[in-house]
Amino acid sequence: MQFRFILLLSTMLGLICQAGDDTQYDGQQNREIKGLSDVQISGYLEGRGMGFAKAAELNGYPGPAHALDLTEQLALTPQQRAKTQQLKDPMKEAAILGAKLVDAERQLDLLFRQGEARDEIMTPLVQQIGQLQAEIRLVHLRAHLEMRKVLTTDQINKYKQQRGYAAN
Repeated sequence: MQFRFILLLSTMLGLICQAGDDTQYDGQQNREIKGLSDVQISGYLEGRGMGFAKAAELNGYPGPAHALDLTEQLALTPQQRAKTQQLKDPMKEAAILGAKLVDAERQLDLLFRQGEARDEIMTPLVQQIGQLQAEIRLVHLRAHLEMRKVLTTDQINKYKQQRGYAAN
């Protein structure tokens, strides 16, 4: 009896989840680029992190932008501030790569919108998008990697506390 109840419950939950999936793209057909939200587009164009360096951030490798925001709390020295600003500058490179990615996504969207999508056109475009995503992620991860060399262990611990990743 208990087994039947669990089976019935899991079947019902599956149906509920499946029903929710039917409308997961509702409203997105009106996007400028169907594969990217407005937030993603602006994030790419501005070189924002968008979670690309989450593996670093959540494992004790601070990001330069956040470290600059926490200058006072971390008691950054003038030399540390200057180095941190230098590490933030490559985000301009991420924005250039992001503009290329947004353009490639726009081209991909256009192929489908115009009914001209074919494997031989689509495949290199999707591969280009994937390569750009990887390059953007590397820019952000490298900045976090280098940032760890700028801060002391105490500052890294304070950073994690300020960002909510460690107990006070």
